[in-house]
Amino acid sequence: MSHRAASNLLVGALLALAALYGYWFHDDHHRVAALLVFALPPLALAALAPRQRHARFWAGVAALFWFSHGVMSAWSNPPTRILACLALVLALVVIAAASGPGLAARFGRRRPKG
Repeated sequence: MSHRAASNLLVGALLALAALYGYWFHDDHHRVAALLVFALPPLALAALAPRQRHARFWAGVAALFWFSHGVMSAWSNPPTRILACLALVLALVVIAAASGPGLAARFGRRRPKG
């Protein structure tokens, strides 16, 4: 996957994650706090990720939090299990897209010298 494709996938996954959390917490009693904690970070990272590699790194780190939250919600709150599983999948996509270019550079095929 090219660097541009990984960046586009990352931005798309972050925007989808923000939309998912916006839907998930739209009727929550602490809606503003939940949106600030869950929906705002992926939106900010989506805006910064195409231009800054540090934002891609932090998107991967934050995705570990989103993944953990999805696991806890899927396990402990059956009514939110589908939303939690969607968050799990999107968090894994964010991790893969944020890590992909670095992994390809490190472990990609090397051209033979000669």
